[in-house]
Amino acid sequence: MNTNAVVQLRNVTKRIGSKTIVDNLSFDVLPGEVFGFLGPNGAGKTTTIRMMVGLMSLTEGEVLVNGLSVKRQFEQAMVHVGAIVENPEFYKFLSGYQNLQHFARMIPGITEERLEEVIALVRLEHRIHDKVKTYSLGMRQRLGVAQAILHRPDVLILDEPTNGLDPEGIRELRDYLRQLSREEGLAVIVSSHLLSEMELMCDRVAIIQNGKLLDVRSFKNLENESKLLEVQFDVDSREEAVRIAAGFAGEQAVSWNPTPQAQASKGTKQSESSDVSTPAVAVLAENESGILTVSLNGGREDIAELNKRFVAAAVRVYGIRTHSKSLEDQFLEVTRGNQIV
Repeated sequence: MNTNAVVQLRNVTKRIGSKTIVDNLSFDVLPGEVFGFLGPNGAGKTTTIRMMVGLMSLTEGEVLVNGLSVKRQFEQAMVHVGAIVENPEFYKFLSGYQNLQHFARMIPGITEERLEEVIALVRLEHRIHDKVKTYSLGMRQRLGVAQAILHRPDVLILDEPTNGLDPEGIRELRDYLRQLSREEGLAVIVSSHLLSEMELMCDRVAIIQNGKLLDVRSFKNLENESKLLEVQFDVDSREEAVRIAAGFAGEQAVSWNPTPQAQASKGTKQSESSDVSTPAVAVLAENESGILTVSLNGGREDIAELNKRFVAAAVRVYGIRTHSKSLEDQFLEVTRGNQIV
């Protein structure tokens, strides 16, 4: 258990009848981080968020906010939480400022200075006195965030906050959520089914599928892993090329695929003689051309060094192609067979 965590989920389970919606979820969210909750529609993200903010009861398990149980100490725990579940709702006939004032009256200690501070933080200064019915969806999302952080919570929980936003609105939301986490030390939990959105916004992400937690990953670690390159060398001497590459990168990092021309030539040679051990075929097996794929983690310098070794050993190199594993590739590896998209 991480005693510094703002939010702790411990074996959280939700069953409705005989169906398990959320199955034994456990993870921690730390101060000052943007934590992503990633999974396809129907994975259990909104159900989990509803349990975290007390809108739905837990079948089993515990949710703690600053060490306070949402189940047993609901009011004390919710003092530390700001949330938008699904869409923010306002009185559309009032201005943005009047909506914030109305909310502030329900919470002791919210000053005019704090109102102005959060308005500036979400960059609504020029439209805050306009009626909410004139706001775009992106502006209403920003006003919702302002309302949610008025009381200086320790955690802000947003359920699919970018739904319906245009690219500019998504970028604005992303920027000020990052700003909130840095400047206010706020832990931000954001759910989404979009990997690209999570990649740009979050420090860590929990992957959920069918109500089960598959993994919790740090994007910092993934960025380091993404430096891994798969490099294809089009070469002629199979045995020598494989030997050199395996000595440089390790046997597990090397794979070989003959070119179609080499396979066709081999088939022709074999059809000309039933003796597959003839000198011509033996030479072909050792020197057939093909694509040697090598996984390298040293970047361009490793490519240059391995190519240098091929040339020194008289291995002909006809072409070099690189492929860097994207974060999407790595997530699909983690979730293979679990239908995360």
